[in-house]
Amino acid sequence: MGCRTAHLLLGAFGSPGAILRAGYAALAAQVPAATAAALCAPISPELAQLLDVTANWLAQPQHHILTLHDAGYPALLRHIPDPPLLLYIKGRRELLDAPMVAVVGSRNASTQGRANAEGFSRALSEAGLCVVSGLALGIDTAAHEGALRGAASTIAVIGTGIDRVYPARNRALAHRIAEEGCIVSEYALGTPPVAGNFPRRNRIISGMTAGVLVIEAAAQSGSLITAQLAAEQGRDVFALPGSIHSALAKGCHQLIREGARLVETVDEVLEAMHLSPLARQPAHAAPAGNEALLDALGHDPVEPDELLACMDGDAAMLAGELLALELAGLVERLPGGRVQRVVRMA
Repeated sequence: MGCRTAHLLLGAFGSPGAILRAGYAALAAQVPAATAAALCAPISPELAQLLDVTANWLAQPQHHILTLHDAGYPALLRHIPDPPLLLYIKGRRELLDAPMVAVVGSRNASTQGRANAEGFSRALSEAGLCVVSGLALGIDTAAHEGALRGAASTIAVIGTGIDRVYPARNRALAHRIAEEGCIVSEYALGTPPVAGNFPRRNRIISGMTAGVLVIEAAAQSGSLITAQLAAEQGRDVFALPGSIHSALAKGCHQLIREGARLVETVDEVLEAMHLSPLARQPAHAAPAGNEALLDALGHDPVEPDELLACMDGDAAMLAGELLALELAGLVERLPGGRVQRVVRMA
């Protein structure tokens, strides 16, 4: 089943064990008959073999699996609309608790673009921000290499099983990230590089981080998907401008026209990140400056669009402020996308 169906069942039954014990009739009331039947069927030989392979992989040093409800699951990622149920982790799991920024861009990057990605990522890492990217060729590769030269290291979010390296040209880099940084995947071991998995993994890149920096992007670049997801998730979006004659600048210029922050220096990114409640707030600290939003919420469930209509700012800013309140335990997200204020009794 897909991630959304799994979340639906967890919401209905509470835990994986309860789902498997529910029986066909109860399951069929929530999901299609074929899915309900598959959940009630005995484990297939193929699945049993995958479970054995996964258990053997997990027994190796620096190999981890985190569920959505584990304490070590990345706090920001937990609050996106469809967080992964499982994360396969290889490397330094403690990096998942660090403040993070994503650096993404074109696979067919220019020499200057790769140099910018390496330089920005090294400086961001030296400033204490763990750099997240997708292990692709071009800008992603340069971002990982630059961040590895800094103090805060790097996280690679991949679109295959964590026991595979794609592209093969980045095998040496992947091994280095596994030793000095961290590799993350939501896909089962052995999952090959399927085209549709890479845009989907982008929601994890943006969801784990407080901001996304796009270095170079063509008009139809996959990096624009990451930036769009980041804006929808309430993250900061930054873009480096380029020459009006460069095809690799078209995507960044489009983002800037749509509201992304134009940046020319690392200090501009750092200044914005240091002001970001998502980058600097402890998970359960009450974020300052949101009293007006709390007043607007009232005490009944409300649609975000209704809040937007009575608040100054745009949808991305509202999404970020709501997420900060949710992380602080002051707002609860309800089924259907509505939100409600949480009042703690003394």
